[in-house]
Amino acid sequence: QVQLVESGGGLVEAGGSLSVSCAASAISFRINDMGWYRQAPGKQREAVAVITGGGSTNYADSVKGRFTISGDNAKKTVNLQMNSLKPEDTAVYYCYARATRWGSSRDFWGQGTQVTVSS
Repeated sequence: QVQLVESGGGLVEAGGSLSVSCAASAISFRINDMGWYRQAPGKQREAVAVITGGGSTNYADSVKGRFTISGDNAKKTVNLQMNSLKPEDTAVYYCYARATRWGSSRDFWGQGTQVTVSS
């Protein structure tokens, strides 16, 4: 199994900064990619940023230049630094991990942490 524990988030004014962090523990699975998704009220969950096991990063167009994802593969941690936050960044942010076992991949999710940006 893979367990993801998130921390961080909270309330900030527009233009401010926040960070969210995630620590993974894995039994019998090898974690490959980790990242962050978010879901705003009434909207579908969307990918925000992902970092692969090789260190490559991908960002949603809406956060490029403002958010930075970093990870430590050995420690199985991932961090999302969010700068220049906008009210439209308000959402529940979910940590994500794709892990493999016996050649099969499976996605795991954290419980979510609220990020609220006031205008």
